[in-house]
Amino acid sequence: MHLSEARHAFVTGGASGLGLGIADALAARGVAVTIADINDEALAQVVASRGNSFRGVVLDTRDREGWQRAKAEAETALGPVDILISNAGIAPNGKGFAEMDPESFDRIIAINLTGIYNGIWAFAGDMARRGKGHIVCTSSQAGLVTTVTGVGAYSAAKFGVTAIGEALRAELAPQGVGVSLLFPGYVQTNLAANTQRIGGDIRQYSNFTMTSDVTPADVGEMVAEAIEQDAPYIITHKDIWPGVERRMTAIKAACDYRLEH
Repeated sequence: MHLSEARHAFVTGGASGLGLGIADALAARGVAVTIADINDEALAQVVASRGNSFRGVVLDTRDREGWQRAKAEAETALGPVDILISNAGIAPNGKGFAEMDPESFDRIIAINLTGIYNGIWAFAGDMARRGKGHIVCTSSQAGLVTTVTGVGAYSAAKFGVTAIGEALRAELAPQGVGVSLLFPGYVQTNLAANTQRIGGDIRQYSNFTMTSDVTPADVGEMVAEAIEQDAPYIITHKDIWPGVERRMTAIKAACDYRLEH
C-alpha cells in the first residue's frame, strides 16, 4: 500500500516504544495517526508533544467493547482507518510453565495474542469491504524460535500471532488488503515498566533494561517501508537467522525421516 494513499492509521501501544516509533514514521509521511494506549498519562503527553497529526484514545486491548468505542471515536474524527498497527503487548514473566500461575498465563495470552485478534476483529472487515488497507501484527523473535527459558507463555502467544498474521494475509489478499508480521528483537523500550503498571509479573526482569543498537525510530522506518512493499515479514535484527535456521533444519530432518521410513 502506498502511504500517500493512506489517510488514517490506528496504532496500539502507541504512547511509547515500538508503537510510538511506528506512529512517528507514519505521521512523517503525512498519515494522520490515532494512538491507542492503556496508559492515559503517557498518551496525553505524546499527543500534546506531536501537534495536530496525532490523536489519542485510551484502550485496553483486552476489552472488545472498548475497541468498538475507540474505533468509532477515531473514525468520526479522522475517517476510516487505512492502516492498523496491532502492537500492544507485555513482557515475559520469567517463569516456566510448571511454576506459572494461571492468572499470569492468562494475562500474557489475553494481551499479547487475543489483543491482536481484537484489533483485527474491529478493523479487518471494513478494510476488506473497501478493498483497501494494511495490517501490521507485532509478533517477536520469540514468535519464530524459542531459545531461552522463562518466556514460554510469551512465546506461545507470539507464535500464535505469527499464525494469525500468516493466515490473515492469505485471507485478505484477494480483497486487496495487505498484512505484515513484525518480529522485533531487543529494542530499548519501557516494556518492563508498562508490564508492571498493569500488574504483570516480570520477576526476573525487574532490574532488566532492553538495550540495542536498533531504536524504536529504526523499527518505525522498517515498518513504513514494509507497508509500501507489502512485505509479509519484518525482521529488525541481523542475528536472528541462526536460531531460526536450527529450528527449521530440525523440522526438515524430521520431514526427511518420515519420507524415508
